Amino acid sequence: MTDKSTVIGVDVGGTFTDLFFLNDSTGAIDVVKVPSTRGREADGFLDGLSRNQTDLAKVGTIVHGTTVGTNALLERKGAKCGLITSAGFRDVLEMRRRDRPATWGLRGEYTPVIPRDMRLEVPERILADGTIDTPLDHDALRAAAQALLDQGAEAVVVAFVNAYANTAHEEEALKVLAEVWPNEHLTAATRLLPEIREFERTSTAALNGYLQPVVATYLDKLNNRLKDEGFDGDLLIVQSNGGVMTVDTAGKLPVRTALSGPAAGVIASAEIAAAAGFPNVITCDMGGTSFDVSLIAGGETHLAAQTAIDFGMVVRSPMIEISTIGAGGGSIAWVDDAGILQIGPESAGSIPGPVAYGQGNTRPTVTDANVVLGRINAERPIGGKLARLDVDAARDAILEHVGKPLGLDATAAAAAILRVANARLAGALRLVSIERGYDPRDFSALPFGGGGALHAGALIGEVGLKSALVPRYPGVASALGCVIADMRHDQIRTVNGVLSSLDAPALAAQANDMAETGLALLNRGGITFVARDVLVELDMSYLGQTHTVSVPVALNDLGAREAIRSAFEAAYDTAFGSHLDNVDIRVLNLRVAAIGRRPKFDLRVLAPVTTGPASAARQGSRQMFAEGNWHETPVYDRLALPVGAVIDGPAILEQLDTTIIVEPGQSARVDDFGNAIIEPVQHM
Repeated sequence: MTDKSTVIGVDVGGTFTDLFFLNDSTGAIDVVKVPSTRGREADGFLDGLSRNQTDLAKVGTIVHGTTVGTNALLERKGAKCGLITSAGFRDVLEMRRRDRPATWGLRGEYTPVIPRDMRLEVPERILADGTIDTPLDHDALRAAAQALLDQGAEAVVVAFVNAYANTAHEEEALKVLAEVWPNEHLTAATRLLPEIREFERTSTAALNGYLQPVVATYLDKLNNRLKDEGFDGDLLIVQSNGGVMTVDTAGKLPVRTALSGPAAGVIASAEIAAAAGFPNVITCDMGGTSFDVSLIAGGETHLAAQTAIDFGMVVRSPMIEISTIGAGGGSIAWVDDAGILQIGPESAGSIPGPVAYGQGNTRPTVTDANVVLGRINAERPIGGKLARLDVDAARDAILEHVGKPLGLDATAAAAAILRVANARLAGALRLVSIERGYDPRDFSALPFGGGGALHAGALIGEVGLKSALVPRYPGVASALGCVIADMRHDQIRTVNGVLSSLDAPALAAQANDMAETGLALLNRGGITFVARDVLVELDMSYLGQTHTVSVPVALNDLGAREAIRSAFEAAYDTAFGSHLDNVDIRVLNLRVAAIGRRPKFDLRVLAPVTTGPASAARQGSRQMFAEGNWHETPVYDRLALPVGAVIDGPAILEQLDTTIIVEPGQSARVDDFGNAIIEPVQHM
């Protein structure tokens, strides 16, 4: 029998593809980082696998975090998709919630992913209580489908008003469409979200249909190429909720991969922080294009019931709460008409990349500023694609596009780029901490991605964090998260009842049915789990309120109204500091998640085996600009530092997948897991 003990996590980002290899039998690990091949993501994926020289026939599981869906949404490069809806409701996607891109602006433009001429109406009507008022017109449905095909539609979405109360017409429509539609790219809104709120339901379904041909085609090609290379194990895809799903499910529900890669990084961060004894961290994923932050409080990640991928592109499906700004290493620095230095949101990406890459870009980026200031080693760039970076070209670009307009020399201009970039990064951290009632002094930054550790030390002082916890392999944290992630299936049903008259036993029976369905889906994948859990939440509010509170409830407590009330009041107290007495409570939705816990590995395998003095890891020194001056700064091989090593700043710690900057007035120590903990030096 072939040994299948190897598990591989693969995160395909906008700039780099990261791989984490784990042998379950021996505990051996390896990391690989290769440039992404935009538009041909499978090429970079397979290139990374070949670098490790792993026999794919011996690989049991590959877990993949992908940005294919994310990029298709952000760049509006999804498939040509049609929408068939109830008569009178073709403009739900256009009307949204009557919001606007700038809250206080008087103008704003929005173009739905499905244009108006691809949104067709058919006669049908189900009332809010689920009764059928107008039967579905099959002939009109077939005619609408043919009209969409004639316009080149690759996928079609069915979203009927009030279908959450009775799914009969949407299910009926799927059967009729299957007779005439030439592929499997059919989406019924209630199969994704059988919940009240027609805009959110329609938007989620529309984005799923928009992504289906793109993501399914990519996954099919990838799966086939892996099989051609001898892989016959399980290919799993990371979901935005931090769980994983089979590749077949991902092809049908691609909208659940919208934040796949960043979610994997947050999952890894939670595990790393918990093992190291840091219950409160703010993850900082800085890649080539964006900066993603997520708050972990008390060891728990936060799931958002609804996420806007971009303005008007709303996905109502559980996702790890991640805030994103366009401030990555490849973000372009520019001076606006008012003479103010700006960073991003435009990025040089991996192609052509920063000016220092020498691939044709002439506009300076954050990475170029780090190169010019000696914070990145120009002779040993991460990723392995380039032999060296062109410092002179980066300096000239900074001087031309930033220095001259602002009257600064190249060094001062590069320092200004980093100050503005760090201010933007700090703003994102404040958004998820201070503005949500958390004190950043209780939190540590946990940077990952290729660029996060370059800026973590600066963010300690900028935001007032107590420290930064830099993982052993921060550049491949999302790939590590792929290996750690559990399998998860989420379901939702609309209840829309008042608690005082709610049939609690019937609600409990419905939850149990949903739990059985979810567990059956877990078993269908043929994956080995060490445990299976069921999590239940109710979306609840006081009568008259618009917004709900997510209330965790034990499955066994659903049959008792008083237990539900107590759980709601506890959740409301946590959210708002108090609750209301003698006010009726509304139960809007029932959510059930079935989770298959995959085997975990001891993170101590990441710890260095090196012994001896930290000085043995020193590789020389170079000039680095910090706090307004050039410093002759020692450079260390980070992975050669032993457990317990303490390095005083200024210092540079280099490794294959990232560079860590220890700022003046800070020190870094290596803990038992190989993490580098950066803290301000306490003066007596």
